[in-house]
Amino acid sequence: MELLTVILAEAAAGFAGIGAGLAAIGAGIGVGLIGGHALEAMARQPESMGDLRANMIVAAALVEGVALFAVIICLLVVFG
Repeated sequence: MELLTVILAEAAAGFAGIGAGLAAIGAGIGVGLIGGHALEAMARQPESMGDLRANMIVAAALVEGVALFAVIICLLVVFG
C-alpha cells in the first residue's frame, strides 16, 4: 500500500510540473496576442494610443495573475 501511495505522489508531482509549464506557456501566448493586437490597433488609430496602452497593461496583468495562481496551485500539489 505504501508503494502505491509513493507512485501516486510522484505522478501527481509530474502532472503538477506539466500543469505549471502549460500555465506559463499559455500566459506567454496570451500576453503576446494582447501586445500584437494592441500594436495593430495603435497603427490603425494612433490617436487612441494612451487608452489602448492602459487597457493592454491591465489585460496583460490579469493574464499573468491567472498564470501565477495556476503555478501556485501546481506547487501546492507538489509540496502540499
